[in-house]
Amino acid sequence: MSKFFAKTEESLPIMLLRAREALLLRLRPVLQAHGLTEQQWRVLRVLDEVGPLEPTVLGERCVVLTPSLTRILSALEQRAFILREKHETDKRKQIIHLTQGGQDQIAAIAPAAKLVYDELEESFGKAQLVNLLNKLKRISEF
Repeated sequence: MSKFFAKTEESLPIMLLRAREALLLRLRPVLQAHGLTEQQWRVLRVLDEVGPLEPTVLGERCVVLTPSLTRILSALEQRAFILREKHETDKRKQIIHLTQGGQDQIAAIAPAAKLVYDELEESFGKAQLVNLLNKLKRISEF
């Protein structure tokens, strides 16, 4: 046994990963039934919530690395869920838009996904969860 670390079942990073997986075990089947990955779902949701974005900003908001985002955007574009347009003033940049097809996909998944989210919030309390997760997020802001 290591004298430097807590047991892995008490390790905060591992516990957070296990908690994430527990949530995704409930959400993944919903997304898979519609042929989406968790990352693709995040991209669609962020575009739906925020509106058109540059890929760099989109990746940051979705917590997706650039190489993965490139593949995700290609897959979503092939399914006509997003549209890429040239930036108005800087033609080297793109703006990613959610299409009507993307909005329809969100509408199809939203009721089942919301049930998963609602059950989690009901079990732990939304305010308490948001508060704790925001405290953890602020660690990276130091």
